[in-house]
Amino acid sequence: MDMIKIKPAMNVTSPNATVTGGSFGSELNCAAAIKACGILKSRLEATRKELDPSASWVDVIQAANQNNVDLCARYMFAPDTQTEVDGYNIWGVALTEVEIDILTGEKHIRRCDLIEDVGLSTSPLVDIGQIEGAFVMGLGLWTSEEVKYHPDTGALLTKNTWEYKPPAAKDIPEDFRVTLMKNSRNPKGVLSSKATGEPALLMGISVLFAIRDALDKSRQENGMSQGWWKLDAPATVEKIHQHAGINPLNFTF
Repeated sequence: MDMIKIKPAMNVTSPNATVTGGSFGSELNCAAAIKACGILKSRLEATRKELDPSASWVDVIQAANQNNVDLCARYMFAPDTQTEVDGYNIWGVALTEVEIDILTGEKHIRRCDLIEDVGLSTSPLVDIGQIEGAFVMGLGLWTSEEVKYHPDTGALLTKNTWEYKPPAAKDIPEDFRVTLMKNSRNPKGVLSSKATGEPALLMGISVLFAIRDALDKSRQENGMSQGWWKLDAPATVEKIHQHAGINPLNFTF
């Protein structure tokens, strides 16, 4: 394993290299690597038979090189043309607890419990990091990253961190618990795994629903009529404050 090195995707390593977006990078790279290894294995088979069964990997490679065996293999794995590739569903559940300050519109995410079906994870630590990062991206989408344009010129108004607010360190859940579903092999995935890069982003909407439930309670306590009311995402500090149903009596001691 200490002889294996992975290089970034670029034209120097592959003219067909692509970005790792769409949650397919890890899967396609692993699938292509497995296919390429299979090609190399078949080329080395004759050399291995000539050597002692106890020959090491280095011995086999040295002998193959002396026999002018091509030690370079490549494989292009394209999901839109490979018939053996099929889609699959990714399941997950998130339970989020939110506390809001109805006088200021500030929010705190006290806890989030999230479980996701990742198949048989090829790297649990990486997958958990991907899930945490994706959830926080969804958190920004639904609570703070508001995009505004000038009504007359169409110019982008939220073009820096003074106006555009991505999640920061104190925006993530104070108690964040991520669990990978156990014993859930994916027969359609590479090495029985599933993609993890983006699905958890969708579960970030649990924060928006929790905020709305908290606002429902605030509006009820302030005597507002019950029923449907509109809350557009992202639920920014301003929108939380404007929809809390507060009145002057809330500001008395």
